[in-house]
Amino acid sequence: MPLPTDIRPRACSMYLLPIKTRMPLKFGPEVTTEVTCARISLTVETRDGKIATGWGETPLSVQWVWPSSLSYALRHDALVEFCRGLVKAWAEFRETGHPMEVGSAFVAGPLTQLWNEVNVYRVSMNQEPMPWLAALVCCSAFDLALHDAYGMVHEVGTYETYNRHWMNRDLASYLAPAADAKVSFEGLYPADFLVPSPPSKLPAWHLVGGKDPVLPIELTGTEPNDGYPVLLEEWIRTDGLNCLKIKLRGDDPAWDYDRLLSVGNLAIEMGCDWLTTDFNCTVQDPAYVNAILDRLIVEHPRIYGMILYVEQPFPYDLESHPIDVRSVAARKPLFMDESAHDWHLIRLGRSLGWTGVALKTCKTQTGALLSLAWAKAHGMTLMVQDLSNPMLAQIPHCLLAAHAGTIMGVETNGMQFYPEVSGPEAAVHPGLYRRRDGRVDLSTVEGPGFGYRLAEIARELPPVNLSWE
Repeated sequence: MPLPTDIRPRACSMYLLPIKTRMPLKFGPEVTTEVTCARISLTVETRDGKIATGWGETPLSVQWVWPSSLSYALRHDALVEFCRGLVKAWAEFRETGHPMEVGSAFVAGPLTQLWNEVNVYRVSMNQEPMPWLAALVCCSAFDLALHDAYGMVHEVGTYETYNRHWMNRDLASYLAPAADAKVSFEGLYPADFLVPSPPSKLPAWHLVGGKDPVLPIELTGTEPNDGYPVLLEEWIRTDGLNCLKIKLRGDDPAWDYDRLLSVGNLAIEMGCDWLTTDFNCTVQDPAYVNAILDRLIVEHPRIYGMILYVEQPFPYDLESHPIDVRSVAARKPLFMDESAHDWHLIRLGRSLGWTGVALKTCKTQTGALLSLAWAKAHGMTLMVQDLSNPMLAQIPHCLLAAHAGTIMGVETNGMQFYPEVSGPEAAVHPGLYRRRDGRVDLSTVEGPGFGYRLAEIARELPPVNLSWE
């Protein structure tokens, strides 16, 4: 029987917030110097006519969602145009239910349909198709706004609603266990896999990008002089960092090994405890990763021991590249990131030997919670990874990490690459946009929805890019 708390979308608007990085950020073979954030407002209505508006935001990270030789401008404009199509699709979507139900139905229905239509057209024009990951990232801001709106209209924190009292259907309606697992989702809800008392502070992972200077000899003289750290040593000292994520190339073993030693030795000198490696989908053969790890354990066992997990070395399209990765996972926990679009692919990844999942709100809040539940039920460990989230995007990102029960805190690096852009949000939530003692602080996040406290954030938005009712 439908619940009186059910909602449906009623109207939608999109704002585009362009920002530039203070330092270049290297994603695999590409470098990011700018990004556009899509900020979405979604108005919903309950069965009995109550109305409220929720908000969501995500960076449209072109190089991450759509690795290609196409120009940045062509890919960026295609993503923005796709978002414009989603504004209309969400405003006209008539599914009613809890956000988990509405969000799942939208991904399976209008999102898939729009993505297929766009790619049929692109192929007919001899243009490169848009990846599904790009479609998910575009949709994520709308889905976040949906979940926020549900909390707002009922004046309750959104994370308090992922249970049998608010949802019409249990997880068995969405998830199927692996064939070799004695797992059932009958009678279970997302709340059954969330941390019952989420922490207010989380260990923060700092990103050491492929272009980031680690040692003074690497400085070029073009670095910004804006009062923020530049060298890794300065970041560690200023923010009290304890966890470092190292971007590697995946096609240059000598460079990757030297980079691990450079960062690892500095981490030891500065008293950091944890490292992780991110190859950004560029490795084609597990032997590449194994050789680096095996050499490291012999020559630098302490650095090897500091590596908490290895992140996504292999091509993210698992169905096209079903690589058996058990040999890597036997050495270190191996986490899916770009590959983990949804729980179906996590199930495939588990069968290939992956042992962990890096969740991201930029693949939709709905999908992140379903992936979380499937992974935990099957004994896989979790992380929550960043998309260099600034402004509003940072809040649901950190909330997911606090509620997920990750292997170690949360990756958060928006303050590295564009710290000033989040000034209005930081005035209300200072602990989320500056790392202190190696942690971010969520204690100011409170109230209904995602606890943005939007009325207190003095941000002047640009003109609406598109509205639809």
